[in-house]
Amino acid sequence: MTRALMIQGTGSNVGKSMLVAGLCRIARQNGLSVAPFKPQNMSNNAAVTSDGGEIGRAQALQALASGVAPHTDMNPVLLKPETDTGSQVVVQGKRLTTVRARDYAKLKPQLLEAVTDSFQRLKSHHDLILVEGAGSPAEVNLRPGDIANMGFARATDTPVILCGDIDRGGVIAQIVGTQTVIDPADAALIKGFMINKFRGDPSLFDDGYDLIKSHTGWPGFGVIPWFAQAHKLPAEDALDIATPNRTEGLHIVCLRLSRIANFDDMDPLAQEPNVRLTMLNAGHAIPGDADVVIIPGSKSTRGDLAFLRAQGWDTDLQAHIRRGGYVLGICGGYQMLGTSISDPDGIEGTPGTDLGLGLLDVTTTMTPKKTLTEVTATYAGTNLPVRGYEIHIGETKGPDRARPFAHISGQPEGARSPSGQITASYLHGLFRDDTFRAAWLAQFNTSSTANYDQSVESTLDALADHLRQHLDTEALFATAR
Repeated sequence: MTRALMIQGTGSNVGKSMLVAGLCRIARQNGLSVAPFKPQNMSNNAAVTSDGGEIGRAQALQALASGVAPHTDMNPVLLKPETDTGSQVVVQGKRLTTVRARDYAKLKPQLLEAVTDSFQRLKSHHDLILVEGAGSPAEVNLRPGDIANMGFARATDTPVILCGDIDRGGVIAQIVGTQTVIDPADAALIKGFMINKFRGDPSLFDDGYDLIKSHTGWPGFGVIPWFAQAHKLPAEDALDIATPNRTEGLHIVCLRLSRIANFDDMDPLAQEPNVRLTMLNAGHAIPGDADVVIIPGSKSTRGDLAFLRAQGWDTDLQAHIRRGGYVLGICGGYQMLGTSISDPDGIEGTPGTDLGLGLLDVTTTMTPKKTLTEVTATYAGTNLPVRGYEIHIGETKGPDRARPFAHISGQPEGARSPSGQITASYLHGLFRDDTFRAAWLAQFNTSSTANYDQSVESTLDALADHLRQHLDTEALFATAR
């Protein structure tokens, strides 16, 4: 009989995603068929799945830790913010609608059905399902209709382990307070707690640990020290992309757009010792010593084009090119580099047409159909195959496509300016390919020494060892049912 266990947090960013990834790797090492599950995620950093849909990238990493292919059932509801008050709702891998935050609650009854359907289907194929919550169950104002935390746990009778983050302070109040404010029937599903991100000697927290146990009656499963290798794993949030403090090497600047999406392209570059990656925040000019500027993907291309101009980055790009610098546009960044972006049906917002940056002679028209597929392309720079994925709306045409970035099934993909300084592509995930990354860096006289996929695998193994050392994993898994 398949068992399940849910990891919930006392708040966002307490480390739930990484803990589930590590526990998935441990379960796999123990000989179990395991799969991750997150009922509802909110992220613009999505992964394309083997069944032709999309899920949060954290669940794709957890699937890798489990040794299984990512599937839409692992994250049946994905919210992709398009504005400060509205998100696209992706259900079982496909776009359902776009709603304002205040209207989302009306959708939850039908979403719970999709969530439980995906959960039961996963259970039919695996020995153990490790579930990740979202936010915190202590947000009791969101409890009616909840599908992300206790609403899901109650609907499926899934036991819960509560995780607190000691690094941000107040962890005793986080855990004890959670028990105090949630419904007693919800609290009955919590089978224990664990403490994450401890810096220093964990024994210094012994008294606090005992205090939590005495106040809640819950057993503790351990205090987990800070995992120093976390930066080697793909980041779920653009703010979490590790940028080592290097002063030398090829200087690549990535513009941190307001709706930056699918920024996993940056993770492999950050690990190259001969690369200095800067994730440039709003309000900062593009550095004069930048060698390459990357305009990444965006969930709202026209909105982020306006954001880019508001920072003065359009003027900075012109100066960067005059200095001989290079620009790479990926997906939404590709669209921004053209002469115009048209959205006649208002798919991303108000219908209309905006002038692009004019650095490539191409135009883009937004279309209802979304391209969502894994691809094998031939990189024009080497004529060697490279694997990536497409996840975008819009069709791009124009003369600069005669100088493609790559070919897919013999057809041109992407574009390049006559000078060769400006290149663009719809393809994400290319930098994970060590051969492609080495060839791309070589054109800037920069050598590649990283083996990215091997690094991720070894880091997942190290994470599993870390959790085994500091958690009572045997007792923790025994709570699953």
